[in-house]
Amino acid sequence: MHAARHWTEPLTADEIAEVAALVRADARLGENPRFWGVAVEESLARSLADGQGRPVRLVVMNPDAHAAWEVTAWTSGTDREASVGSWSPVDAKRPGVSSDEARMVAQAARNHPLLKEALAKRGITDTSLVWVDPESMTGFEPEGYEDRRLSWGSVWHRESVDDNGYARPVAGLVPILDLETLDIIELEDHGVIPLASEGGNYRSGTWGPDREVAPLEIIQPQGPGFEVEGHLVRWQNWSFRIGFTHREGLILHDVTYRDGDVERSVLRRASINEMYVPYLDSDPTAYRKNFFDWGEYGAGPLTASLELGCDCLGEIRYFDAHFLNGHGEAKTIVNGVCLHEEDHSILWKHVNTRIGEADVRRSRRLVVSFFATVANYDYGFYWSFHQDGNIELEVKLTGILSVSGIDDRQTPRYGRMVSPNVQAPTHQHYFAVRLDTAVDGPKNRLVEVHAEVEDDDELNPYGNAVKMVSETISSEKDAARTADASRAVHWRIENTEKTNRFGEATSYRLTLPNTTRLFAKPGSVVERKAPFVAKHLWASAYDPSERYIAGEYPNQAPLSAEGITAWQEADRSLDGAELVVWPIVGVHHYPKPEEWPIMPVHRIGLRLEPDGFFTRNPSLDVPPSASDADCHASAHAGHAPGHHDDHDHNAHGDHGHGHHHHGSDDHSR
Repeated sequence: MHAARHWTEPLTADEIAEVAALVRADARLGENPRFWGVAVEESLARSLADGQGRPVRLVVMNPDAHAAWEVTAWTSGTDREASVGSWSPVDAKRPGVSSDEARMVAQAARNHPLLKEALAKRGITDTSLVWVDPESMTGFEPEGYEDRRLSWGSVWHRESVDDNGYARPVAGLVPILDLETLDIIELEDHGVIPLASEGGNYRSGTWGPDREVAPLEIIQPQGPGFEVEGHLVRWQNWSFRIGFTHREGLILHDVTYRDGDVERSVLRRASINEMYVPYLDSDPTAYRKNFFDWGEYGAGPLTASLELGCDCLGEIRYFDAHFLNGHGEAKTIVNGVCLHEEDHSILWKHVNTRIGEADVRRSRRLVVSFFATVANYDYGFYWSFHQDGNIELEVKLTGILSVSGIDDRQTPRYGRMVSPNVQAPTHQHYFAVRLDTAVDGPKNRLVEVHAEVEDDDELNPYGNAVKMVSETISSEKDAARTADASRAVHWRIENTEKTNRFGEATSYRLTLPNTTRLFAKPGSVVERKAPFVAKHLWASAYDPSERYIAGEYPNQAPLSAEGITAWQEADRSLDGAELVVWPIVGVHHYPKPEEWPIMPVHRIGLRLEPDGFFTRNPSLDVPPSASDADCHASAHAGHAPGHHDDHDHNAHGDHGHGHHHHGSDDHSR
């Protein structure tokens, strides 16, 4: 039996191991079983008491029989022994690909006579220095192989064991791989192109001596300001629970803000639900590159182990993460999730220049984060909680560009040169975020707000009046929306049962500053595979079976509507619903030489802000960062004595804003 734990807590290694052992013993799996993920069945677990066994769902395969199943099971608890329930068949080619399955087929490909012969034509005879990355095949299955579980391989070469293989693409070679038989069923060879003549190592000292950097220390003499009980976190009026799953990685549950003596809910659940990365290059070794990194591989197993002083600074609380590998074994990622506080510049500030008094509050935020390494790219996901009630998601993109080879004297048409004989194709990154909202309670609505110039001349005689126009998104068929900075578009997630003192619905505002559009022809595989990237915000009524925006099994899925575009056909009401909103954060990446051989962090994200949720600024109770005397002294030091007299205002001195006329009691800036 396992110790009592809340249902939202990640599965432990022991829970994963006990369920996997029961499933592995079933004769249906044969001699070479494969596994892809296990997760708590959240809709069932929500009603259970702490310490009871938890319902889980896992995906298993028998590659020798071309068969796959979705299996339900229970972990052991105070009320039961671990057990296995139903086995539901799944299309055998569609479960996600584990890292273990990828390694097996990569090793088989390196040793295959077809690939060895093709590599020898390029002067490569030591295949131990070759990498083969199995890539998702969805939409590009060769004729006659549509029902096989397939992958295709990108091929790379290293000059030494510790070389950066992603700097030397082996251009023109594309092995088509059978994931079940671990065989190359076809080998495309588009001709020999010279390998990169320049190294791509990025380790310290490779490109010259390191610069001098003065030490910067972050200390909290009294310890961190947060409290952790199991996976429950409390900090500065915020509370939430940390979860973790095979497919989505870090999950946040039950996000609330304490307003006086009242715990007010904001989100029931928040996660990075999917990542789609299409490459926009017709090169034969690049045109198939379009990945659902979560649905086809899984964020959980790709999560990196974080290190103090490198990934996180200060007083850190780490959480280990556990997952089921492709062989059915429980694995642990030490320090998979990081929790820490950090200074965040100014929270609010004002200088009363008439009396020389300054009030300033420094901001700090609580950050919970994890990093996922997807072959060449590394992605950091940072949820930040602020003292003024704001929540931010920041995605940090770094790692190594996915490159292609290019022949001598050629110029990239659909990318940039980053090294001799190496081009980086233009590509995009889309992050589908899932927010199960609970703003002030479970019943919410979605409202789109935009700006319009007042066109009634009587109401707008000076031409400067602007009105904010609200549109309630009443049902799902209308809930596919586009961000537009030119109209100041944002969205309000409103409670349909509670109002603030001004009679407005209490709400949170959602803004999406980072968006793009898909630059692909209608009807193309890239476009049909991920229809959800056509819009920047989707919304649906909560349904426990509608878990992933791209559908339950996107790997080698038919190019037809699954996921959010299919769910919306039900056209359920969203006014007063248990609302799920799906923001799409995106970036169009036109590479730069300065992003080679490793890419400095590129930051994108979204923001949730209280909008009529509180009576007034909720951070008025944040104490000064320094004593009042220090603040006042610094304010006085900035002004000459005698220039501020309460009886000597300029003509505009009594106004809170406006242009200052720099007269006797205002210093020019």
